[in-house]
Order: sequence, then structure tokens, then C-alpha cells
Amino acid sequence: MGSASRDASDVVRRARRGPARHRRRLLAVLSLAVVGAFAVRVLLGDYTVTIPDFVRIVGGEKIPGATYIVMESKLPRAVLAVLVGLAFGVGGAIFQTTLRNPLASPDIVGVSLGASAAAVSAIALGGWSGWSVSLAAIGGAVGVALAVRAVAGDHGGFRLVLAGIGLAAAMQSVIQYVFTRVDEWDVQLVLRWLTGSVNGVDWATIGLLAAVLGVLLPATAWAAHSLVATELGDDTAAGLGVGRRRTDLLMFLGVLLVAVGVAAAGPVAFVAFLSGPIARALNRGRTTLAGAGLVGAVIVLVADYAGAYAFADLNLPVGVVTGAFGAPFLLWLLARDHTSRRAA
Repeated sequence: MGSASRDASDVVRRARRGPARHRRRLLAVLSLAVVGAFAVRVLLGDYTVTIPDFVRIVGGEKIPGATYIVMESKLPRAVLAVLVGLAFGVGGAIFQTTLRNPLASPDIVGVSLGASAAAVSAIALGGWSGWSVSLAAIGGAVGVALAVRAVAGDHGGFRLVLAGIGLAAAMQSVIQYVFTRVDEWDVQLVLRWLTGSVNGVDWATIGLLAAVLGVLLPATAWAAHSLVATELGDDTAAGLGVGRRRTDLLMFLGVLLVAVGVAAAGPVAFVAFLSGPIARALNRGRTTLAGAGLVGAVIVLVADYAGAYAFADLNLPVGVVTGAFGAPFLLWLLARDHTSRRAA
């Protein structure tokens, strides 16, 4: 009997060890991908910078021309892209996993549009600027998330998605109305809040975002210990000792991650939607919030580089590039879900 028990324990241990090893390898590969994309974004482009020169510049040495380009353009864009990608990737994966619906991302359920509507309204109607606009964006995202949750009630799934789509349409109407009232001098600023861009952000904003993520990401990692049970449904999670409050806390942290990402760079389209499913597929169907964050960072870095250099004499905001690739992915996901339902 004792031998059989030990054999069973060994089987369980090996079954757990395999996915854990694969997850560690995946995170290592994704981390290298982030580093590689970061290096390409900073060192290459219209103005190339050698690695020795980059090290000297970061160390404080002044190189005419190169120092300004690296420290005021390339490096801040790359750093912000990583931070925003992490925030959107982790936040979107929390939405999709907690609600057990791949369509329940901040882009689809109106959280990102809520932030944009609040920011645009603050600029055009209130005459706000600077940090006050970012705070308005965070308030808009949180407000829409609470409204969607209240409308959907205790139900998740498609009811929550439908409620989010309805509120997203309402937020889009608000944005269109406010855009007709915006002053011509504020048009470019408003467009940034509609498309998303990592260009022109100062180091103070980047530092504040890094500090906020330094609090939110560890808190999310702690709250995510219950994520495996949450994926099984509310009743099963309750049976395993995971209460509704823990799930709501995780969702609230996801909303805050998306909100601060939008406050820093605008609503970079579909990053939160794409990152979770890609990371899950790479992790053999298992959820990994860290993997989703790294995938989000890679997406934003690559999209920003493509928007800056892929088209001659045209510098596209990162949100335009991610939106162009995210829309077909959404259509494919809907078609796959329809096909699987018919097969069932």
C-alpha cells in the first residue's frame, strides 16, 4: 500500500514538474524576446546607435546628436512601450481568465474607451491638461468597469460582454460628440487619446508609471494565486475556499493596470486582447499572467518600431498598427468560436 502511494505521488509530482519547466522556459524565451525587441527599437532605425555608444550615453557621456536622439526619443519610447505592454497584457489576461471569456478584454467591454472618453471630455470641455487628464482617464476606466459589472450582475460570459459592448458604444458616441467641440489647437492631443501613442512622453510620466506598476504587479501576483480555482467557475472556486472578494480584487487590479496604461499612452488598441490568448497558446493552453505581460511588451515594441519605420515618410502611432492586426484576430476568434459551437 505504501509503495503504491509513493508511486502515485511520483506520478503527480512529475505531472506538475513538466508544465512548470515549460512555463519557466517560455518566460525565459519571452524575456529574451523583449530584450531583443527593446534593443532593435533603441539601436536601429533611421539613426543607428552602436552598443558601446549606447552604454556611454546611458552612463552620462554627451555624444553630439546621438545623446538627444537616444535619451529624448528612442529610449523613452522603448521603456514606455515595455511598461504599457506589461500593464495591458496582464490586465487583459485577468479580464479574459477571471470572466472565462476570450472576448472579455478591456478593448471589447469598453474600459479603454471609458478612459478615452473621460480624457477627451476633460480636455475639450474642461480645459484640463497634464496630470489631471490622466487622472480623469483612470476615473473613466474604473467607472465603466463598475457600470459593466453592475449591469451584468453576478453573470459573466456573454452577458457581461454584451453589457460592455453597449457601454463601449455609448462611450464612442461621447467621444464623437466631444470631438466636434474640441479646439483646433487640441486636436493632436485628443487624437493621442483616441489611438494610443508612446511618442512624446516625458521621463517624469514614465517614472510615475513604473512606480505604480511596481505596486500593482506584485499585488496582482499575490492575488493571482487563486486564479486556477477562479477559472473553474464561481461555485467550484467557492468550494475550494476562494471567495468572491478575492476574484473581485483581482478584477479591480486588472482594471487599474489597464487604466494606468491608458493614462500613460492612450488606448493602444487590442494589446490587452491579443496578449492573453497568445501567451496561453504558447503555454500549452495554461494561463500565465507573466507570459501575457511579456507578450504585450513585445507587441507594443514591435508595433511602435513598425509604425515608425515600416512606411516611408509616414510615422504611424502604435495604436494604429496594433489595431490593424488586432481586428483580424478578433474576427478569427469569433469565427473559431462559431465553428466550435456548430461542431459541438
